[in-house]
Amino acid sequence: MHLLSPGPPLDLPGLYDLYDPPARSVRGGMVLSADGAAAHDGSSLPLSTPADKVVFRTLRAVADVVLVGAGTARAEDYGPIPVPEAARAWRGERGRPPRPPLAVVSRALDLDPGQRCFTGQVRPLIVTCAAAPPARRAALAEVADVVIAGEERVDLAAALAALADRGLGRVLCEGGPSLLAGLVGAGLLDELCMTLSPLLAGTGPGMLAAALPAPVPLELVHVLEEQGSLLLRYAVGGSPGQ
Repeated sequence: MHLLSPGPPLDLPGLYDLYDPPARSVRGGMVLSADGAAAHDGSSLPLSTPADKVVFRTLRAVADVVLVGAGTARAEDYGPIPVPEAARAWRGERGRPPRPPLAVVSRALDLDPGQRCFTGQVRPLIVTCAAAPPARRAALAEVADVVIAGEERVDLAAALAALADRGLGRVLCEGGPSLLAGLVGAGLLDELCMTLSPLLAGTGPGMLAAALPAPVPLELVHVLEEQGSLLLRYAVGGSPGQ
């Protein structure tokens, strides 16, 4: 056991370099209250602290694509992924496009083509399966690129492969708990970046919506701290990207 000592403060480029993932990797980004809730009153926003917001934006800044479940996209009123000027410059120096697209996973396609997430400069993606309702799929194809992954349900491994084929190998999954549980259960999650907020939320949904067949080991990569918030980065079952 050892005490984690404070180090020098990190500026934004330093954070981008610290969190830059391997070219083919899947990372989860979540915030939890100190008593383990992933949301309060249906949203994760009440749990987010200033430090969490900085790392949240950092994870997006270094990602090729932001992956989210349809329920979370609706509950959190997702819009296009904003990227500040400093992050766009950092991305440009590495040959990456200015902004990552949003990819929404949905089997039922219960999404309104008029939602905010379909209004940005970067065309989003809808990840669904062949059995999805044809009329809804056609309507959403007007505002997003539709990716078919699986027959009766969304095959997450096929979905990630399809994203990688589009050059979107650095995947940031922002939830919700069902999608994250699906990635962990299928052995597809490489890394988990979790903010532990110094807040109590009481009863609320946890990080994963389903039980796993067995506990999955995590390996600590680093810990950051600011004003009581702990920013934890774990490799899932080994090294990031392995």
